[in-house]
Formats: sequence, structure tokens, C-alpha cells
Amino acid sequence: MNILITGGAGYIGSTLVPLLLSDGHSVRVLDTLLHGGDSLLGVWSHPGFEFIRGDVSDRKTVQDALAGVEAVVHLAAIVGDPACSRQPELARSVNLQASLDLIEVSQRVGVRQFIFASTCSNYGKMKNPDQYVDERSELSPVSLYAETKVAIEQALLKSWKGGDWSPTPLRFATIFGVSARMRFDLTVNEFTMEMLTKKELLVYGEQFWRPYIHVRDAARAIQLVLNSPKETVAGKVFNVGSTEENFQKQQLVEMIRPYAPDAIVKFVRKEEDPRDYRVSFTRITEDLGFHITRKVSDGIEEVANLIRSGVIKDFDNGRYRN
Repeated sequence: MNILITGGAGYIGSTLVPLLLSDGHSVRVLDTLLHGGDSLLGVWSHPGFEFIRGDVSDRKTVQDALAGVEAVVHLAAIVGDPACSRQPELARSVNLQASLDLIEVSQRVGVRQFIFASTCSNYGKMKNPDQYVDERSELSPVSLYAETKVAIEQALLKSWKGGDWSPTPLRFATIFGVSARMRFDLTVNEFTMEMLTKKELLVYGEQFWRPYIHVRDAARAIQLVLNSPKETVAGKVFNVGSTEENFQKQQLVEMIRPYAPDAIVKFVRKEEDPRDYRVSFTRITEDLGFHITRKVSDGIEEVANLIRSGVIKDFDNGRYRN
């Protein structure tokens, strides 16, 4: 297929692009390069790769980028609660309005498949901490970031009326692991980096739950949806992760401890955390046969080896954060 990936130079996108090129797809990336473009150097000379530098908020740019495209993977966004809180108007413009416009134009020009990167943060705080939430559970977004994701999910599902149009929102677990566009502001990566390099870590709300998934497995899930029969993915939401990979923050610390035995970790207990959820990933396993290939423990070892290698030294550099 001819595939457009918005935000293709980012943390997930730079891992996804080579996977799709290896499948034989033609891949066009639309990205503003807010965090640089080094992550695309490895695919730059591939005959199936094309790059457009531009903003997903610009309708003319979007129309040009969609020319001849059969599938869209929409990753472009102001990502994460802190970034959206700092620039709420920009977050609404990019995450909400630009996404709605992209859906509308995609349908109008005949795009057949639309995959949207959503988040398990949409679940907010569990009502019953002893149960797992799934795709049928109530959504309780507690941040602007999650609110925009929920709104786009709803718009996509409402847009599905059969025919050739096949929208699929994917609610990703918290992502970790090494990517060509590396990030050290994600929980597993950040905890590992700080315990190894700073020898200390401050953890808030250590008792609350999150699910986790390796960035390569997140990319593999998108690849799987693109290659799946339409009747199994059209108009359907999937949580992306593994049920066994739900952890409390204190459990992450204990997994990292062997790599940084002398690190001092301080826990600041919070009785109320805006996000606390354990997620079931049964649907994507049963319907699509998806299974992860790397666990959190694998990701910790991977990031620890990267840190020890000396390949990256300026871990506090803003280029490694959103």
C-alpha cells in the first residue's frame, strides 16, 4: 500500500517506518521535525520512502500529503500530559482540530484505512482497583491530552458506516524501550536512566498501576492492523499491550534495582493519583493474534545497556523529551 504516517520521525514513527518498508509498502512521512529528523536517516535512501516537512494543522499540506494514499497512520500530536498542559491551545489545535480535519480530508480523497494512535490514559482512574478495564469500560480522561484522544476516537467510530472506510483507534499502553528518536521522559526509560546516571530517583504514587509496551511491539501492532482483514479491524478499538505487563511504579523500581544497586529511591505516597488503571489486552490477542516480543524487564536491560555504552551522554538534553 501507499501509506502516510503523520509524525513519522517521532518515537513510535521512526520504529514503524522501517517495518513497513520491509513489508514492501511505500511510506510517506509528514512531520514538522519539532524534535529533529536524525531518526529518519536510516531509511532516507530507501526507494519506497518519501518525506514531507510540514504541519498536520495546515490543510493544504495535508491534502498534498494524502495524494495517492491508501492508508493513514496518524501519530502526530502534542504528546503527553505535561506538554499539553504547557501549551493547551496548541494541543487543542493539533490533537483535536487538525485530527478532525485529517479524518475529513482522508475520507473525501478516498483513503481506505485510518489508524489512530490513542492511549490507555483514556481510562483515567479505575473505579475498582481489583478489576481490569477493557475496550468496553467507561472512559474517564483526567487530562487535556486524554480528552483530545477520546474525542478523536469518538469521531472516528462515528465516521464508520461500512463501505471502504476502515477506521481503527489503538489505545497504547505506556511505551518504553530504545528508538531511533530516543525519549527519556517515559516512565521505564526515565526511571532506568535516573537510577543509573543520577543514582537517585523520586517516585510519586508508587502504588498505582499502569500497563507498559515496548516501542517495537507498539509498531508491530500497527503493522498487524494494516495487514489484517478489514472485517476484523474496521470500526473497532483495540488496547495495545499485554495483560501480564501491568505494573506499579514500585515494581518497576525493583526490576531496575539490580542495574543500579546503589541508587537512592524516595517514594512520595499519594492517596489520589489522577491515573490508576490495570488494562486487559484480551481483544487484540484473541481477534488479531497479537503477542508482545519484549517485556518490561527486557526494556530495562536494553536501556541500561544503551546508557552504559556511551552512545548517548547528555541524557538531560531536551531532544530526548517531549
